[in-house]
Amino acid sequence: MEALRVPPEAAGERLDQFLAARFGSRAQAQRRIVAGAVSLDGVAARKNDRLRGGETIAIAPAVTVREAAGSGELPQLVIAYEDEHLIVVSKDAGTVVHPAGPHRDGTLSQALARHGAAGGEAWRPGIVHRLDKDTSGLLVVAKSEEAHRRLKAAMAARQIVREYVALVEGRPPSRSGTIDAPLGRDRRARTRMSVDTDKPRSARTHFVLEQALPDTSLLRVRLETGRTHQIRAHFEAIGHPVCGDREYGTAGRYGLRRQFLHAARLELAQPFTGEPLVIESELPGDLGRALELARIG
Repeated sequence: MEALRVPPEAAGERLDQFLAARFGSRAQAQRRIVAGAVSLDGVAARKNDRLRGGETIAIAPAVTVREAAGSGELPQLVIAYEDEHLIVVSKDAGTVVHPAGPHRDGTLSQALARHGAAGGEAWRPGIVHRLDKDTSGLLVVAKSEEAHRRLKAAMAARQIVREYVALVEGRPPSRSGTIDAPLGRDRRARTRMSVDTDKPRSARTHFVLEQALPDTSLLRVRLETGRTHQIRAHFEAIGHPVCGDREYGTAGRYGLRRQFLHAARLELAQPFTGEPLVIESELPGDLGRALELARIG
């Protein structure tokens, strides 16, 4: 791990600009930052962070998918759909999608690289979107550069429907609704996303009540945007955090060891033929057991 001290004269400079010389270009610096290889005073950095002077920048050693895939145990792929252009996998809770921060090995992207995923950045080939480590469910992955480009364009145009099942505390104020609240890094806790932020980015989450339970609500949730921790932060913001969420709610509720959040349904057009695809994933066992306890109250 390399450590750099930010000199006072760098105050006000963007982090990616400051590191451009160290990595050979600003683009290379941005790639390493986005990969989670850079931290500021012990907190994962963002490429547009502004320096104050005096901070410590820590840089993790470079890692490639090929190197990491040869060491450690890779997660088993559960393939929900595959054709010559794309793969849809069902990710288990606890599996990290791509190498970042302390998670340099045993990631889903490394297993996918061996299976034929391709396109986009070399350290996370084929990855079009992501899921939090402790969120389970469906993830769409490209198998070529062109497939990746088309899927990313469809995602940006909001032509890919991502639907989640979430169990939240209490009862939302209506049976359906939209949470339209910009999100960004929390002003006080930088590992959290929040509406209380200095750098808000637009975020919209739609929900429909699936079941009203004694103390909780089972929801179908659809993302319009895809901000980090969006569902978890949005429902905490309206006073109904996701059950079992250690960061935004109450850990351990109904015996949960992670948040009750599952990416259950994907709707998209096959990027080359236009064929409509609908892929679904059943609720995993740990969430099913928690749901039965929630029904009892």
